[in-house]
Amino acid sequence: MISFVGAGPGAADLVTLRGAQRLADADVVVWASSLVPEALLDHCKPGATLHDSSVMTLEDVLAVYEANPEPSAVVRLHSGDTSIYSSIGEQIDWCKANSRPWEIVPGVTSLAAAAAALGRELTQPGVAQSVVITRLAGRTAKSMPAGEGPAAFAPHATTLAVFLSAARPDELQDELLCAGSGYTAATPAAVVERATWPDERVISTTVGELADTIRSTGATLTVLVLVGEALRDSPVAQRSHLYSPSFTTAYRLRSAPGTTSGRPSANRR
Repeated sequence: MISFVGAGPGAADLVTLRGAQRLADADVVVWASSLVPEALLDHCKPGATLHDSSVMTLEDVLAVYEANPEPSAVVRLHSGDTSIYSSIGEQIDWCKANSRPWEIVPGVTSLAAAAAALGRELTQPGVAQSVVITRLAGRTAKSMPAGEGPAAFAPHATTLAVFLSAARPDELQDELLCAGSGYTAATPAAVVERATWPDERVISTTVGELADTIRSTGATLTVLVLVGEALRDSPVAQRSHLYSPSFTTAYRLRSAPGTTSGRPSANRR
């Protein structure tokens, strides 16, 4: 079995229980030292063979899979969550073409870790009910379909999470403030570097000061930029309807102000 495991944002204890178990059972682990902390390898058993993918091509990685057929347990340890910018698609294609059993073990996203570090909810009633994940085109412009990227989503003015773009801070700021953008220079933004790593840094800023803020970190990797009014350090503008006494659900009836209603809590024995 080849297990594509999301390593989480960095902290060794933020990998899922299933991911940690796959590492413990693995005979072979392919991981990227440039993106995944070495502490994650503490979950591996003694004697496991380790390959650092930071110096490998796709062909090199596939050669490792081919050299370790069933019943070998192989883990491809990807940073963050496998569903976002992980490049597992072509690896899965190889598994299918070679009748190799495979699975995906999802991980905690760096987006979730960044929001936790900021202490903010990225969706707020009346402010933002969508989170858009995107990136600048950069050197991989051929991967970017038309109509995507920060400038394309800026008119929506919802919460925006920009990955893999810290190396081009001026370009990012310009796209966020493009003609027709819903953001202004005063829109809250945050730069989160190496979320959950021991040297994590979180800097609150504005879109107008974003480029200078990114440059001040000196970082170009493992940086996530968040933008939007949901990041503003102020009380929520509107209470959530979900837990309002006047809002009914399949589990809770409407209650009069100042009272509670619904099914009683059950004690677990």
